[in-house]
Amino acid sequence: MSEPEDAVLDALGDRTRRQVLVRLRGGPCTVGEIAAGLPVSRPAVSQHLRVLLDAGLVVAEADGTRRRYAAAPAALEPLRTFADAFWDTPLARFKQQAEMTAPTEPTGSRHERRRRHPR
Repeated sequence: MSEPEDAVLDALGDRTRRQVLVRLRGGPCTVGEIAAGLPVSRPAVSQHLRVLLDAGLVVAEADGTRRRYAAAPAALEPLRTFADAFWDTPLARFKQQAEMTAPTEPTGSRHERRRRHPR
């Protein structure tokens, strides 16, 4: 597994960090806005944001004296690549099996066969 995949998976391994990321899907927020309703303190949210920032899952932008945090969806690409790798081989096998067992189609459509052989 690559370093970006490890960082993303490690960051998302914590439920609170996943909740923070879900809150940021709605748009940029301050630490106070993110912490509202979460069962952790604002300093704890700041620590979770640091982990998400380090993994590239979140970006921060200065807004006066505060910082606004936003999700960085492109950073989830390593996670998608990691998950997709589990499907490559099974899907290839399924395709191969389906192609081997697919019934052969008769020549001409059912409608055409009726016209050739009226009752």
